[in-house]
Amino acid sequence: MIKALISKRLFLILNSLFLILTLVGVGCAPAKRLSSLTQVPPSKNLQVNFFDVGQGDAALIITPGGKTVLVDGGPGDTVLSKIGRALPLGQKKIDAMILTHPHADHLEGLIPVLKRYAIGEVYYTGALHTTDEFLEWLTLVKKKSIPMRLVKKSEVVELDSGVKLSFLYPDGDLTAGFVLPGASGEKDNLNNTSIVFKLIYGQTSFLFVGDAEAPVEKYLLKKMAAGAVESLRADVLKAGHHGSHSSTGEEFLNAVKPRMAIISAGRGNDYGHPHLRTLRRLERHSVQIYRTDTMGDIKLVSDGEKIKKN
Repeated sequence: MIKALISKRLFLILNSLFLILTLVGVGCAPAKRLSSLTQVPPSKNLQVNFFDVGQGDAALIITPGGKTVLVDGGPGDTVLSKIGRALPLGQKKIDAMILTHPHADHLEGLIPVLKRYAIGEVYYTGALHTTDEFLEWLTLVKKKSIPMRLVKKSEVVELDSGVKLSFLYPDGDLTAGFVLPGASGEKDNLNNTSIVFKLIYGQTSFLFVGDAEAPVEKYLLKKMAAGAVESLRADVLKAGHHGSHSSTGEEFLNAVKPRMAIISAGRGNDYGHPHLRTLRRLERHSVQIYRTDTMGDIKLVSDGEKIKKN
């Protein structure tokens, strides 16, 4: 039994690595400009929809020019109905998919999305996981010939006129032995492989951190102090790890200075998310807190100068 489990785990790791390497190939570094597949009517506003998918993360970005980016998919397939209501009737195309890290509460919903929607490109770190769901996700990306862009350095992608994605972390290749902050050379904490990026529209910005925990926050603060990454300042913070006490630290909040924080968590979840200490910390910083477990879907709209809840 033990040998069988080890063999299956090794099989999944090797297959995952093979698929990632074949998907990335040569010349597939993150594009400077995102090509468009979607037909959302133009608007002067940027929309960011944080979906209530239970205990997990899923968000849909819609730019003023109509380009769409799905960030994580939550558990199960709840995200499908959420996307269906957010996009125009009959639209079956999404310009980009970002998987921050391969835990099931961020990954599972992306599998039915891949089956139902045409995806322009995928952004991922190359971190490996040993689940059947992760291998299925990779297999679908390959089967549909979707370009995979490895996030392994600080880089800016232009989504639309005046709208940018600024990737801040990781800044090393996770398929080539990049050492995670606080991991003593081991890549066992998938939370700390999370993509951290800033969505910028005009004078407004949103900071997405996946499930990144305190070691990544401290790493980014050091990089910022050294001038290696841009300012972490953002109007909206998608709180790390569902509002866990392991994220959203005091020094990090001092640097980000958010006016609003989004906490994506499931009602009555078994993890105690969001943690009381995190909520109190946000309150001390006078941050307006929005929670999917108590408020359901949360839609924020930016006109490039200010952000409001719609």
